[in-house]
Formats: sequence, C-alpha cells, structure tokens
Amino acid sequence: MSSKGAGHKAELRQALRVGVIGAGVMGSNHARVLAGLPDVHLVGVVDPLQAHRTRVTELANCPTFETLDQLAAEGVDAVTIAAPTHLHHELALACIARKVHLLVEKPIASTVEEGREIVSAAHRAGVTLMIGHVERFNPAVAAIKKAIAGEDLLSIAITRVGPFPPRMSNVGVVIDLAVHDIDLIRWFTESDIIEVQPQLSSAVAEREDIALLQFRTASGVLAHINTNWLTPFKARNVTVATRGKYIMGDLLTRQVTECFGFKPDGSYSMRHLPVGHDEPLRAELIAFLHAVRSGTAPAVTGDEGVASLAIATQCLETSSHRPAETAKLRAAG
Repeated sequence: MSSKGAGHKAELRQALRVGVIGAGVMGSNHARVLAGLPDVHLVGVVDPLQAHRTRVTELANCPTFETLDQLAAEGVDAVTIAAPTHLHHELALACIARKVHLLVEKPIASTVEEGREIVSAAHRAGVTLMIGHVERFNPAVAAIKKAIAGEDLLSIAITRVGPFPPRMSNVGVVIDLAVHDIDLIRWFTESDIIEVQPQLSSAVAEREDIALLQFRTASGVLAHINTNWLTPFKARNVTVATRGKYIMGDLLTRQVTECFGFKPDGSYSMRHLPVGHDEPLRAELIAFLHAVRSGTAPAVTGDEGVASLAIATQCLETSSHRPAETAKLRAAG
C-alpha cells in the first residue's frame, strides 16, 4: 500500500464516532474504555439520570445527553447499549432505524421474541449487531478454548457464585449470571443445547437466587452450571473433561491448569497454560469496532445472543416449582 493509501486508511479509522447508551456501572466502564481507545471518538453517553451523567463525565471526561435523539443529532457511527435489559428492544430498534451499528449488552433483550426482532431489523438494515457476552474475552476463557480445540469433549462444569448484588435488578441469577455460562457452553462445544434440566430456588430473594442447571448438547457433551447469590465471596470456575485432558480454569485469578498424559497406573502430568492480560471489556469493544470497520461477522452474533437467552428462558419456564412461588400459591389459596 502506498503511503498515501496508508494515510487514507488511518484517516478513515480515526473517523469512527461512537456513543454509549446507559451510564450505570457497565455503561460507565464502556465509556472509560472507549475514551482510551485509539481511532475512536467518544461522542458522548446517554442517560436520563443526572447523577449517572455526572459520574460518567468524571470517569470518561466526555459529553452526556439525556436522550438518544440528542446523541444521534451529534452524529454517531456506532453505539454500545448498556441500559437496563427491558429497554434494549426499544433502544436497539431506534439505533438500527438510524443505520447505527450496535453492541447490545447481554442479554440481548427481555424476551426471545424481542431478541429475534432486533436481529431481523439489524439484518434488514445491514448494520453490525454484536452481543456483549464479555466472558468470552476473559483471557482465561480464551486459554481454555484454545486448550480444548480439536479435543473430544465429554463434560463441562461451571461455578459462578457470589453475594447478592447491591444493584437491584428485575431478573434472577439465571438471566443475570447463568446466561454467561450458557453462552460459554455453546461456544466451547460449538454445538446447540438440546436438553435442559434446571433446579431453581428462591431462598432469600423474590426471584430465583439459586440455580443448578444441567444440559446436554447436540454433540453429546454433558454440562452443569452452579450459580447463586448466597455465597459470601465471588467464585468463577470452569472445568472441562475431554478424552485426553482435564482443564481447570479460575476466571478471577486467570489461572488455567491442564492435566494430561494419563497412565494406567493413575499418574498424569500437569502444566499451567499461558494466559493473556487483556481487560475483557477492552478486548470485546475492540472486536466490535473491528467488525464495524471491516464489515465482517462480529465475535458474538445476534443469533448467538438469542440462542443463549432462549436456553436461559427455557430453564425458567421448565422449572416452575420454586419454594417462594409455592408459598405464594398457598397464601393466595
């Protein structure tokens, strides 16, 4: 490429104007990361709450707006949507109508139907739609994915537990936490989940705060998710058994260990796998912007986001015998 061509390419890259919708904890982090990326101009952040706008201004030193219309009037090529889930559908369709590329935080929407409408609208408009399943960009997860490439997978177990979140939410642990791991199971196995066996309980919260979820994929892999809001500390662990390896990953400390070389006498070898140091959100946003610039398929497609939400929804619908609901029924009777 000539120096003139290279300069023109750099000029195009610098022109990408990006906005953030939602200035809560997640949206503020989006703004912080975007403000520090090269070749990106953070146009501003939208949030109806003054307190949120003040916080994000201090964090990312960027303009803020009360409405999407105000942001759109400034001109944006792409946005990230980190507003509450029940607003995703309306906001996403409004951005797509303006031909704005978008990354929507997980879950894609409140319902599978709304998620499908977003995917269809983006496809018709020819805009990039990526779903923010950030755990895929955790360097420990990437190391596990690399370690199991080409292996005959047998089972996956994921633990994602912690204390009750300080932010009040209108969803329980399945949508808030387990949807991450449903996506990871589908990504690790590169297969659809075809059987769901959920056990849910509402121990202290109104919605389910304990979930034990079992799955079978079309490829025959058995998977298990243990998640709750009752553990006094955070834990994020993944184990994968294949015919030739056993891999253990801690997603918080980012340590991944591989057991291999199994012998008839029960002995085996162990090694720590190399794990990168990238901030997952930064890696995710870079991947999104690359998809926008190149016109290639994003790292997490809208269809994948819908598929994971569909499985999470199935878990909630299949398990209808929760103690809290039973108690409510008795009281009503």
